[in-house]
Amino acid sequence: MDAYASTKRAILDRKFTPIYFLMGDEPFFIDQLSQLLTDTVLPEDQRDFNQTILYGKDTSIEEIVSVCKRFPMMADHQLVVVREAHELSRSIEKLEAYAAQPQATTVLVICYKNKKLDKRKKLYKAVAKNGTVVETKKLYDDKLPAWIEQRVREQQRKIDFKAAAVLAESVGADLGTLYNQINKLCLVVASGESITADHVEQHVGISKEYNNFELRKALGNGHTAKAYTIAHFFGRHPRQHPLLGTIRSLHNYFMQLLTYHGLPSKNPDAVAKALGIHPFFVREIEQAARRYPLKSIVPILGIIKKADLAVKGVDAVPTSEGEVLQELLSHIA
Repeated sequence: MDAYASTKRAILDRKFTPIYFLMGDEPFFIDQLSQLLTDTVLPEDQRDFNQTILYGKDTSIEEIVSVCKRFPMMADHQLVVVREAHELSRSIEKLEAYAAQPQATTVLVICYKNKKLDKRKKLYKAVAKNGTVVETKKLYDDKLPAWIEQRVREQQRKIDFKAAAVLAESVGADLGTLYNQINKLCLVVASGESITADHVEQHVGISKEYNNFELRKALGNGHTAKAYTIAHFFGRHPRQHPLLGTIRSLHNYFMQLLTYHGLPSKNPDAVAKALGIHPFFVREIEQAARRYPLKSIVPILGIIKKADLAVKGVDAVPTSEGEVLQELLSHIA
């Protein structure tokens, strides 16, 4: 169990520590733990006198420590949450003295987004000894479907792997947006039932036929006409299907094929693990690998890179996103 999951479990079990230092590159996880602590530490009728919200740009370490040293009023704990604590990065080490001897009746939550403590310094060691440190990291694209499936299971529903893949491909690694879309889908699907690609299309607005997932499948299967049809649809709906997202998706796809060709074992389980995909998709990768032999992939990756630069206006005559995608497909379809 990772630090996020174990910390969440302990909070739900009301096993609090005096300090929570939530740091790292994924704001979603920091927000989730901070909100969970806000919802859990104090019952609602105790929050007026025992809950303090501070903001990094409007406070100081000295003020934080002063508030933390107060005693709760008619409650077991007081909760102090410091949001946007990254604004205090130049002075954060001053918190070390308090972290070494924290107030037992205070729960201090530091939200330190997109930054990390130096693990060699005294503050980190003091918090790790007397409190809880959670370092959050961005999820890679290939981990998103599994993350979606887990969030759906937490709400006593299921999601088929195609729906999860389409949702991941279309929304990307914006976990906050993904989480909101999952909640929306769970509202329209009864407990115990399964979310399908039809639900995603109807309630999220992502076409089950015209998406990056289907474009890659068409290329791998050699269905050139379908690939061009999808590309044409993307060109007519650039806001819903930004070309940079499609280029990233194609780049990841051909990198998967490159990895596949280099695997010593083509056992389906080994392939799924190495590529970070659901075992169901291994057959599609195998078929695509026959269509795109190893010698063809490196040149294709170069063409995709050229398209990426063209979209960004580097060394290219300005053209529409649709034209860039059509040109790209003419070389790889």
